[in-house]
Amino acid sequence: MSLLVVGLSHRSAPVSVLERASLSADAQVKLLQDTVAAEPAAEAAVLATCNRIELYADVDKFHAGVAELSTLLAQHSGVGLEELTPYLYVHYEDRAVHHLFSVACGLDSMVVGEGQILGQIKDSLARAQELHTAGRLLNDLFQQALRVGKRAHSETGIDRAGQSLVTFGLEQLAQGADVQRWARGRKALVIGAGSMSSLAAATLARAGVAEIVIANRTYDRAERLAEILSEGDDTDVLARAVPMESVPGELTRADVVVSCTGATGLVLTAEAVAAAVEGRTGEPAAFAADPDCEQQLPPTSAGTEEGCPLDLSAVQPGFSVMGEAAVAGMDAATLEQHAAWVAGGAVDRREAARRTPEADAELISALAATAATAGRIPERRRPEPAEEPQRPAPVLFLLDLAMPRDIDAAAHRLGGVRLVDIESLAEASAEAPMAADVDHVRRIVSDEVAAFGAAQRAAHITPTVVALRTMAADVVASEIARLEGRLPGLDDKHRAEITQTVRRVVDKLLHAPTVRVKQLAAEPGGAGYADALRTLFDLDPETVAAVSRAGDSTTDKNRGPA
Repeated sequence: MSLLVVGLSHRSAPVSVLERASLSADAQVKLLQDTVAAEPAAEAAVLATCNRIELYADVDKFHAGVAELSTLLAQHSGVGLEELTPYLYVHYEDRAVHHLFSVACGLDSMVVGEGQILGQIKDSLARAQELHTAGRLLNDLFQQALRVGKRAHSETGIDRAGQSLVTFGLEQLAQGADVQRWARGRKALVIGAGSMSSLAAATLARAGVAEIVIANRTYDRAERLAEILSEGDDTDVLARAVPMESVPGELTRADVVVSCTGATGLVLTAEAVAAAVEGRTGEPAAFAADPDCEQQLPPTSAGTEEGCPLDLSAVQPGFSVMGEAAVAGMDAATLEQHAAWVAGGAVDRREAARRTPEADAELISALAATAATAGRIPERRRPEPAEEPQRPAPVLFLLDLAMPRDIDAAAHRLGGVRLVDIESLAEASAEAPMAADVDHVRRIVSDEVAAFGAAQRAAHITPTVVALRTMAADVVASEIARLEGRLPGLDDKHRAEITQTVRRVVDKLLHAPTVRVKQLAAEPGGAGYADALRTLFDLDPETVAAVSRAGDSTTDKNRGPA
């Protein structure tokens, strides 16, 4: 069996695709169950966060495994396989281990070095264990990933390379200002009471907000989070819980709103946000012009502006001034006068009159091309100051950390509103500098991948070694029994001495080969040594498998998230 991961993240897919492919808690459970029920997979775990969806499995066939896992992701995400495939990535065996360890260290996060991913990996493992879809391989892999992530954070300054998504989002809201100075005294509304919302509430409390209101569909969870915030020793924030129905009213009081729920639809529409702004300011929150809308060109005034040398009356009737027809019937001298007038230079009519027909054609073509591109004949116009409407200063700051989004993206265009969501965070983090400690973490990951691979290969041969020693013990017991039959008068002292001697001989004969075969099996390409050992000593494959199953059963009883 071999480790395979198929997934998509903010690095491979646009936020719009990630948003549509996000998995609810129920969908994750069903995906795990269907994966282990599929033919190529024996174990499965899902790592689903706001910016990644990854399916890990222990498979016996690579190509069949990729096809099956891709199909299952498409089915449970609701995005068609044909549409989803271009955004999927695949990692196999050591590359899959390297990928998860990098993720655990925060190297693959939207904000490099953030530690929130460790909790998400732990939750992923706990879910797979609860559903009994994680066996020896995935248990070992995920628990080691947690240890590697903790090692990276404790031995390096990777935390300085980035922050949590919450902190980074608040920095974007503050637009470069000190977050604590920006947040001090403000009132905050946190929608949701999960891990990300709890982190946001705690971060806001430490930043110095005066009040935090927690809204959640399950009121008890909101109340519990409010109690934790109120009882914290490091803050004196006033925290209270409200039901979700109170959100519209709380919006008019809040300065900062953080939303991260598992809702499949919008939690805050643009109309609700506009109403909240109007409730705060007493004036309607108008939508600003969409910068992506096509801009209309100013009306043509060729030949009408003072000093323009074009004589439109000389143009043949029916010709348009908006394209090539407007210049097709004009002589080169007139066109050059117009060109010089646009450039603000003087016109030498005698020089213009000496132009050749080829030059005429070239000039006409150039001007016609300009007219076709700009939609009008170029003209020199006095500069007019552009009046760009000033957006009012934000009175409501929105941070949407949900995937799919909780807050309508149209709120971006509302006056008095500043919205930061996963998409804008991805754009902002793309240019964020990476700390030198990242190289150190990468070395840690490489070393840990090598160590994990060696341990897995060594573990692969352990059942064979145990079966060999069991067979040797059975041979010793059989020969001692045969000896007692031939020497019935043997006293207990001599029988014990003979038994110990025979066992010592067998142990010494097996010691060097078994130690050496474990060392060889731990090296790359060492998987064949287990087969060689079984062949040389004629070990029953079913006996080896039974030892392996017994080991898995024992491990399962003592297994739990790190």
